[in-house]
Amino acid sequence: MKAHQLTMLGTGLIGEFYTATLHGQRGRDQVRIVFSKSKERAGAFKDRWSIPEATTDLKEAVEHPATDVVVVGLPNYLHEEAVGLAAVAGKPVLCTKPLGRSAEEARRMLETVERAGVFGGYLEDLCYTPKTLKAIKSVQSGAIGDVTWVRSRETHPGPHSAWFWDGRLTGGGAIVDLGCHCIEIIRSFVGKGNRPVEVMCTTDTLVHPIDDEDNAIALIRFESGATGQFEVSWTFRGGMDLRDEVAGTHGTIWLNHFLRTGFEMFTAGRGGGYVAEKAETAAGWLFPVGDEASELGYVDMFSDMFSALEDGRSPRETFYDGYVVNAVMDAAYRSAKSRAWEPVELFEWRGGATPRIAKTTETFEDQIVIKREVLPDGRTKLILKDPASGDYTDRIVSGA
Repeated sequence: MKAHQLTMLGTGLIGEFYTATLHGQRGRDQVRIVFSKSKERAGAFKDRWSIPEATTDLKEAVEHPATDVVVVGLPNYLHEEAVGLAAVAGKPVLCTKPLGRSAEEARRMLETVERAGVFGGYLEDLCYTPKTLKAIKSVQSGAIGDVTWVRSRETHPGPHSAWFWDGRLTGGGAIVDLGCHCIEIIRSFVGKGNRPVEVMCTTDTLVHPIDDEDNAIALIRFESGATGQFEVSWTFRGGMDLRDEVAGTHGTIWLNHFLRTGFEMFTAGRGGGYVAEKAETAAGWLFPVGDEASELGYVDMFSDMFSALEDGRSPRETFYDGYVVNAVMDAAYRSAKSRAWEPVELFEWRGGATPRIAKTTETFEDQIVIKREVLPDGRTKLILKDPASGDYTDRIVSGA
């Protein structure tokens, strides 16, 4: 396996997580140069992570002769410029979520890397959490049958940096910040080849004096008939709530990634210090996270990205995936304005066709079985439908 020398663009929270993961987990990959618009932040980041060089020149950082991969951890409005520079330099580029501020911007970025023939990886960490990867594998093995509904929830008290709150720089509010995670988690469970067809969404600005939404809920209809549901908020109090639920024809999966993960602690607050991302207090009942970088998916994400790059294959999350997520978010915003279902508009669908979820029919004495259940006393009861009359009846079939 090759050791990579990296250009790290950005010194915010995501840059910290990325560098901590790269230096602390895989180990052999090293950040060679870091870029920040602030000379002071760049220098401090360089010293904190023992990085050889720092710069405030974006082009210089991307084109550094010693680096072979560019990692974009910048604010949304700088993604397209950074990806463009990486493509011109002929370097693989890994871009944080969301790919673009709109589907059109994401499409341009996708076309830029494809025209240049460079590797493009979409850094959607929450699709790589250990729990999520194991749950996806279970779904793909048929453990819960056909997926009919997926709910993904991400809520917290709001972003860390000022630029996040300015929709002119981000492309929106809580949907752009958090909904992008939820949409791709939903797609991972219903199947990447399952085309998102239309979206119904409601948004509101309930707490913060900003121009964009701080709360949103949306439904996504897929070609198979499955429904995705996302809930996002910048007004949830008590830390960061990350939960997913997956319902199938033969089973159910519940995932809790950040609160109630099995690590709970009470403190009177004498220790202080960092607890977990978006934690609001260091006193009282706390929910620390054992290995934050791993549990948030960063370790498996970068392992997949670099392995895919070295193996000459596509990673689990590509620029095209990022584009589809942007297209779903665009539909959500249109729906919030129109108060109606809005189609997901894609310039190209690369996922093929997904058949509609098939109904299975069981019969009993020429009647259609709607439901089979065991009663408290051990008897078995069937709910039956007469195909001729359409009437429904109950029938005890054993243990009477």
